[in-house]
Amino acid sequence: MSRLRLAVIGVGHLGKIHAKLAATIPEIELVAVVDSRLEAREALAKETGAKPVAHFRELIGEIDGAVVVTPTVTHFDVASELIRAGVHVFVEKPITPTVREADELVQLARRRQLVLQVGHVERFNPAFVSVQDRLQEPKFIEARRQSGFTFRSTDVGVIMDLMIHDIDAVLSLVKSPVTSVDAVGVSVLGDHEDMVSARLLFANGAVANLTASRTSYAPARDMQVYTPTRFASIDFATRKATVVEPRMDVLQRDFHVNELNDETRNHLREKLFSELLVKEEVPAVESNAIEQEQRDFAEAIRTGREPRVTGADGRDAVAVAEMVLASVRQHQWDGADSRRIGHLASPMLPLPMVAAMEEWATDDTVILRRKAG
Repeated sequence: MSRLRLAVIGVGHLGKIHAKLAATIPEIELVAVVDSRLEAREALAKETGAKPVAHFRELIGEIDGAVVVTPTVTHFDVASELIRAGVHVFVEKPITPTVREADELVQLARRRQLVLQVGHVERFNPAFVSVQDRLQEPKFIEARRQSGFTFRSTDVGVIMDLMIHDIDAVLSLVKSPVTSVDAVGVSVLGDHEDMVSARLLFANGAVANLTASRTSYAPARDMQVYTPTRFASIDFATRKATVVEPRMDVLQRDFHVNELNDETRNHLREKLFSELLVKEEVPAVESNAIEQEQRDFAEAIRTGREPRVTGADGRDAVAVAEMVLASVRQHQWDGADSRRIGHLASPMLPLPMVAAMEEWATDDTVILRRKAG
């Protein structure tokens, strides 16, 4: 069968990775790398053997699929034009900045019967893949995603930049609608939220606590999942997973701690994670997650099956991300009549307001309000 003729659109940090990997996959022919910056596209073209192109419209009729790695705010315009031209699209996460645009893009791809895949790469992480089939009916999930400030993806906040990875992973496991969200976030650098903590409640009773920061000195990408029968710890960074499975009498509530004699207590204290709560390091198949995404994209086009992460999946992640962002924006930092609302928790008060309050310091009402915070 003929190879998939592919273009990578946008050759920033992630676009370069996509292009270099695509150039090595036998079932893919990297036709072109596309970017408005002459030096950037020509340098990558030289490295990959692809053609440097200034605009993707020049490639219509020459490619079967495209990887869109442009800024998030441009995803809809670029992807929709490609789909209308009959091109299968892999678009990096988030699929679009808004649910409205995501819905339109998903419907457009369905009408044209084209593959629309979203780059939620953690679904291809070996640690996640190694345990996901054992995590039926999760009831509680906790996830952390922290990094330093990369000075990339500054057109969106940490929810769309980082937390959306965990939102997608959680949705793929829980498989139930989110009924409510409670979240708080703050901005540190720039105009968007940089640190967010969110609690998601699902219709089936599951709960997920998600924390994301892109101004952290301690990187972390991990998730803990509790189901009725087991616990799993997933480290996306090291690509390792651990599963703990309680012994059958523990699961059936037939294990009674108060009935144990001293000898049994001492024994189980030493053998807790080998006999009672049996711990297992789960082997993961070594693989490059982005490469696996691209292979999945090519296979979906070739066979007509859905990709592992569909456009609808990407749309649902954005919908929940919007719920988190709405909750962050509603948070009041100083009570019901607070002037500090949302992710801009500082400075405490605008400078003109501080000056005005100093002038009114003799007003007893104002003084009482100041003391009340």
